[in-house]
Formats: sequence, C-alpha cells, structure tokens
Amino acid sequence: MTAVTKIVFLGASSASFGLSVFRDLFSTHDLAGSTLVLVGRDATRLARSERLARLLNDVSGAGLEIEATTDWRAALDGAGFVIHSTAIDRNRLWKLDFEVPRKYGIRHTLGENGGPGALFFTLRTLPVVFDFVREMERRCPDALFINFSNPESRIILALGLHSRLAYIGLCHGIFIARSQVAAILGLPEERVEVWGAGLNHFQCLLQIRDRETGADLYPLLRARERACDPKVAPLTRTLLRDFGSWLGCGDGHVGEYLAYGWEAGEGGYNFAWDEAERAKLIREIDDVLAGRAGMPEWWRTPSGERAVAVIGSVLHDRKQSIESGVVLNRGVIPNLPAEAAVEVPVVADRCGIHPVSLGPLPEAVAKLMAIQVQVQQLAVQAAMTASKDIALQALLIDPVVNSASAARKVLDELWEINRPYIRPCA
Repeated sequence: MTAVTKIVFLGASSASFGLSVFRDLFSTHDLAGSTLVLVGRDATRLARSERLARLLNDVSGAGLEIEATTDWRAALDGAGFVIHSTAIDRNRLWKLDFEVPRKYGIRHTLGENGGPGALFFTLRTLPVVFDFVREMERRCPDALFINFSNPESRIILALGLHSRLAYIGLCHGIFIARSQVAAILGLPEERVEVWGAGLNHFQCLLQIRDRETGADLYPLLRARERACDPKVAPLTRTLLRDFGSWLGCGDGHVGEYLAYGWEAGEGGYNFAWDEAERAKLIREIDDVLAGRAGMPEWWRTPSGERAVAVIGSVLHDRKQSIESGVVLNRGVIPNLPAEAAVEVPVVADRCGIHPVSLGPLPEAVAKLMAIQVQVQQLAVQAAMTASKDIALQALLIDPVVNSASAARKVLDELWEINRPYIRPCA
C-alpha cells in the first residue's frame, strides 16, 4: 500500500520560495496521493500560488491533491509535515535592522542572522513561529516541522528548548560552500564532496574530497586559493589561512558573526535587486498562467532544497542521508555547548531525524563559534520572554556590537519599531 500524507506549506504565497518548493514537490512521484495544503495571508497572492501549483501538478503528473486556505489553524489538522517559510514584512523591517545599527556606528554585513539585526529578527519572528508550534502541538503533534525561515539557528534553538515537536532546519548553505570551493579548485561541483559541521551559515568544512579518487582536496585548495583574485571571498579565505578550515557559505553570511566581518564589505543585502527579481518572476508566472508564455524548463527541475527528500525519507522509511540539517546539538558536536543549534549531516527515516556526528571541530574554530552560540541563547531567551533587559544583554555580548551606548540606542529605536510584534511566546 502506498504511503500518503498531508503536507502544509506555511508561507506558500511567496512567489520565489513557493516556486522552489513546487519544483521539488512536483518533480517526484514519491508523494502521489498525498495532500498539499497551501497557506498564506494574502488571498490574491495565495490564489496565484494555488493556480501555479495545480498547473505544475498537472504537467508533471506528480499526483498530489492541492488545497489552499488563509485559515492556518484549520490547515494544520492531521498534518504529517509542515513546511515553514514565513516572514513579517520582510524587506522593510530587514532594511531597518541593517540601517539603524549603522546610524549609531555599528559596522556589520547583512543584519539578518548575526549582529544586532538578527536580535530583532528573532524578537519579532519567534512569537509567530510559536503560534504555529502551539497549534501544531494540539492539532498534529506527530508532524515534522521543517523550517526554512531565518534566523534559522535561533528558531531551531527555540524549538529544541521550548517545544515537543519533531523539527529540522534546512538551508542550502552547504551547497554554496561546495560551489565556492569547487570554483577555486577548478573542478566541477559534482566531483567535489564536502562534509560540514558547525552553525548555520558558519559551517566548518571538515572534509573536502574528490568523489572520483577519494583524495583529500584541502592541500590543493590551500595552494590554489593563494593564486585567486583577491576580490573573491577575501574574508573566508583569510579565515582559511588563519584557522586552517573553510568556514561558512560566503563572506556576507560569515561576516555577520565576526567583529571584523565588515572588513570584507558593508554593502548589506541588495534589496533593489531582490524586489526587481521578485517582480520579474511574478510577471513571468502571470504570463504562464494566462497562456501568454510557455513554462520555462527550469520550473520542471528540482531546486536543490532538501525538504522533499526529507519528507520522502520519513514517509517511505528510506534511511536517507541529507547533507545538512539544523538540529539541537546535545553532543553531536562535542566541543560546542549542548544547548546550541548546530548544522550537521542527518539521516531521515520513519523514526525521524538522526544527526550524524563528525566528531569535534578544530579547537580554535569551536571557540570562535561558541561565542556566537551564547549570543543566540540570550537572543532566544529575550524573544521567548519579551524581555528588553535580556535583549540588551544579548547586544552587549555580541562581538559585532562595538559600543555600549550605541547598543542602548539601537535597542530603544528598533524595539519601538518592532513593538507590535514582540510578545512572550506561550
């Protein structure tokens, strides 16, 4: 008998990420007969997503049953899997997360997963996440919560400490790191195998190997890196020289966690490009749905995200290895705190998500990451309790914050901006 399930997609009205999930869901027949419930706040955007999902389902023959609703509570009844990708007023508030600290002299890179911006992202995001979590504990307590939203580490840490649900955080950072390393090595990506462990956006590549020969590629990487264009990943390459390991998935992300991250650039996220690309994609979707344009071939191919691989592995008990997942540590990385959200390889099967330990991190790398773990712990505590005092403490121990008086000014201004969203998480 074929196994079927109910998959709830929270945040399905997002055109860009929604399409990524659809590409994966509808490029497999693994989930035939299962129900996909699309959930979004904006009825017009949700209707577009529903039409797109139905079209892709029909074209691919994936065989899913499609539903759509703005009633997220009812949608959760009996779910087996919940994909979460929501954000509150994403670009407007993220811009403020970046601009306000800079106004007070704090130099940072993105303002998303590290530094003062990440604190306020956490404060406004966890209450919404825990609305979903508490409802899931009542309506679908055995469901797997699959998180894609940022700040990833802080959401997963809160889930691990304050919920009874099964969960995993997913990110394509490991693939970005592999791509960067392969480019320096001058090898095709598919020939390069990497094994990483650490924090989200701050993984340490413990092994870099040639898939064909099994050879250790770290010596070649170190040799070829020195001949690269100085403009290519200068921060990550400096860390490679100083700590001996490739860390993270790009200077902007890694730089969020370091006092000196800004030295590789303080441009922030390119919001104008993001908004232009989203508008372009929406026009393209509308043209396809209206029959004015043919469906691009890339819509029919997997996106590379791993949610559907996880769902299929659990549903069909495959014991499949997933390159990277964010989980609560509990000894998986022995030289990081137990109460840390870490990103490591995992195995997924009917019994759930099983983290794979690659052993300890290099000692200096572990100490570098442990600083950020403590920042994340205080940020989660501040968000769960809606405590401005603890939020200040989280800022004052963050290595990106270079002034106590600036920290207080940032706190006061961004707290007021985010006040409508900050509340204790029940």
